[in-house]
Amino acid sequence: MGVQGLTGFVEERGVFFTELRVRDTKLVIDGSSLYHRLCFAPDADFRRGGDYGAFAAAVRDFFGVLRACGVAPFVVLDGGRGAEDRKLPTLRGRAAEQLRAAHGLSRGAGGCLVPLLTREAFVQALGRLGVPFVQCFAEADREIAGLANRWGCPVLSLDSDFFVFDLAGGYCPLSHFQWQSVRAAAEPRGCYVPARCFSADRFCRHFAPLSKALLPLFAVMNGNDFIGLEALEAFFSKARLPRGCAAGRGGRHLRLQGLLHWLAQFAEPAEAVDNVLKYLKKHQREEIRELLCTSMEDYAPSDVNLEDFFQKGCYECEAARKADVPQWVFDALAKGKLAPFVINALILRSTFLRVQVENMQRPSAHSAALPIRRVIYGLLLRVSHGAEDASPSKQTNELPIVCEFDRCQKTLKKTFVQAASLPSDFCDDRFPLDKLMEMPVSCRQMLLLETLGVKMSFLEPIPSHLQLAVAVTCYWIRCAEPKVKLNQLKALLLMIVSGELQRITDDPDPTVLPAEDDSMAYNEFLKWKEKKLQNNDFDLDASHSFCQWQCCLQMGFYLNQLLGTPLSEPDLSRLYTGTLVHRLYQELKSAPSVENLFVFSPKMAQLYLVLLNTVESMVSPDFFQKMTKTRSESCKKRKASNKKKTAIRCAVPETQHLCNVNRFASLEVDD
Repeated sequence: MGVQGLTGFVEERGVFFTELRVRDTKLVIDGSSLYHRLCFAPDADFRRGGDYGAFAAAVRDFFGVLRACGVAPFVVLDGGRGAEDRKLPTLRGRAAEQLRAAHGLSRGAGGCLVPLLTREAFVQALGRLGVPFVQCFAEADREIAGLANRWGCPVLSLDSDFFVFDLAGGYCPLSHFQWQSVRAAAEPRGCYVPARCFSADRFCRHFAPLSKALLPLFAVMNGNDFIGLEALEAFFSKARLPRGCAAGRGGRHLRLQGLLHWLAQFAEPAEAVDNVLKYLKKHQREEIRELLCTSMEDYAPSDVNLEDFFQKGCYECEAARKADVPQWVFDALAKGKLAPFVINALILRSTFLRVQVENMQRPSAHSAALPIRRVIYGLLLRVSHGAEDASPSKQTNELPIVCEFDRCQKTLKKTFVQAASLPSDFCDDRFPLDKLMEMPVSCRQMLLLETLGVKMSFLEPIPSHLQLAVAVTCYWIRCAEPKVKLNQLKALLLMIVSGELQRITDDPDPTVLPAEDDSMAYNEFLKWKEKKLQNNDFDLDASHSFCQWQCCLQMGFYLNQLLGTPLSEPDLSRLYTGTLVHRLYQELKSAPSVENLFVFSPKMAQLYLVLLNTVESMVSPDFFQKMTKTRSESCKKRKASNKKKTAIRCAVPETQHLCNVNRFASLEVDD
């Protein structure tokens, strides 16, 4: 959530904060705020798709500091949008902002954009570090506040809603949490993180006699992620708030200040609401009363006891029960083994596809992964064919529809996508969604591989932890539009090999003797990276292609999770480094010898050849040769093709029956 203008208002008046030395305490951390904060490092590159290794290192360093200071962190992540989907207008607005940011970055402007797989990389990092975390069913704010109050410890976040919650241990904004400036104290208690802690008591005393019980009404009236100001404009235009509501510079903060002083005259929220309604038209009053009261409940204590989850692994949530979510899905969501994308598709039949820095003149990079998403929707929403569903309304063979929010050029649009028709084994009533994990692993693996268009025999020479990434790469080669260039494929595979080399160098297997040639190859690789790149131009078409690969990987990742991980999950921090893959691609065009980057390590050189041969074996021998047409001929065809394209398409092999997209399955609607 977030209260409009409140962070600036509070920061402007430092009297509401106290200095805090954070050590030897529990700390409840808003995971979404933290990964955004760590992702937006000053030296981060937001144009090339993310450097997940550097991000994972920042996560490791952050929690290393907490451990050194005796701080026990507990991370709480937002889940899905919730069954009521009340934040939909806000989410659409944010998606439009991200689209504008992505477009600016694609043209060389500044800005920040969270890379596509940041959340997944964060969850993986937490798991590796052994940091306790939970992913909530929906918005996490109330559960964060409840857990912190149960333990009497601070909350660490960047969400201005925590200025409103009554927190016994206070709220530490991440912007004032100086974890990179740890200090050693003279006393025996050891080092600490300097921080500032917001006190709601101080805040209310400043506007005395303001009751803390009125803060939720203040937040709601000012506008947050669930309610806008439009409904209350009549109040603000007619009520004579103390100190006025001047426009222009400072006008926003004057309104906040005036509202706080006006609310201070009331003892409780009900009395204040009655007085607000007096300024509204009679026929609006009951509707606005209900809206205000419902919205204030967002700041009430949650009925979810996260302490039980962290102590016993038990996460009970009434909202999930009402939504009839299968228990295994709910448990997997809480443990971060399923993404919010999945729960939104299941409950709301609606998903947001996050934009990247791609070529806005081409179809969305997510269009390449549409067949994978259709299989995910088919698994989540498949219709039972049992005798008990014999009513005429349930006898239709129509497949479920999911609404996707994605970009069309530089505009956010919604598209209605039909779920895939699954193989007969998965349509059998013996294995509905709640019993999907009872299906043999071999069947679940087969569905995953059929969706990606590969056979297990092709993947057997590949290390198990890279098999999913290679299968996705085979899929990407066939489904990407425009077609993937050979140097783009080579750059991607060289990047994957570099991650493997770093893995065996940084985290060697204790049962295997380290090879000198691996160390030599890694040192040579580091020397190569330190060389100044002669051509550092940003290639937007290459970026678009690598964006498509990330989209395919994301959905392959989600489908693999939904099927109970029949293939091992790849370590994202070792798998994709945007700045590296772009550099490799640029250098391969001018210096093909870069392909021999790992020649000092026979093991890594062999791995690269195995990866390249495996992927190339999945396409026709002349697949890449077809792309050596004259530039003028290619340009003419591309221009003609772009004029004709009005809907998202994906080139899918005929052998891949699950990926045959019905041309009526994706209907665009301007909204």
